[in-house]
Amino acid sequence: MMSVEEAIVGRQCTREFQNDKPVPQETIERILKIAGRTPSGSNIQPWKVWVATGAARDAITEACHKRHMAGDPSGREFKYYPVDWREPYINRRRENGWGLYGLLGIEKADKEAMKIQHGRNFLLFDAPVGLFFTIDRSLETGSWLDIGMFIQSVMLAARGEGLATCPQAAFCHFHDTVTKLLGVPDDQMLLCGMSLGYPLPGSRVNGYRTTRVETSEFTTFVDKPATQM
Repeated sequence: MMSVEEAIVGRQCTREFQNDKPVPQETIERILKIAGRTPSGSNIQPWKVWVATGAARDAITEACHKRHMAGDPSGREFKYYPVDWREPYINRRRENGWGLYGLLGIEKADKEAMKIQHGRNFLLFDAPVGLFFTIDRSLETGSWLDIGMFIQSVMLAARGEGLATCPQAAFCHFHDTVTKLLGVPDDQMLLCGMSLGYPLPGSRVNGYRTTRVETSEFTTFVDKPATQM
């Protein structure tokens, strides 16, 4: 049985899946049932999940990939990244991007190769299942935090089933296409997509691992008040 540490530390963004190995629906349901135990403020459980397989999955990937490769205007309904990048965040982002492209042999000046690789997001990296997470538009920031925890729970529960995942905010660029093809009502907003499936054995790109800063860089232990009341 996998330990909690193994589940968390061993999780990674998988970018190549076995496209000929389907995930049984009962397995997906078990993963979502486990993730459903995620805590939420006042237990309102604000998450909605749309599971795309078969023809629905293919329609979404084909339409989104086509728009990406055509350079169609796109845009999220919310800001995910900073408007003005600064340290240390910009360097972490660059390290991640160039580390991945370097592994794949993509040069910094090769914009077309970068576009093609980024387009793999919209093909779900060949995963047979696409999960799409939405939130009721009337809910506030706290519920976004709750859904973030829920998404993490889904990824860890998938690990317990021998499956891999890749969370993908990229789909929010084409939220109108995704929500239309899934039949998502207008009162729901797309927050994230996710590839789900079995990792491709021997994949070079799946060997890519991101770094993490030391605990001391983000942790402050306080045993005395900083100021007196």
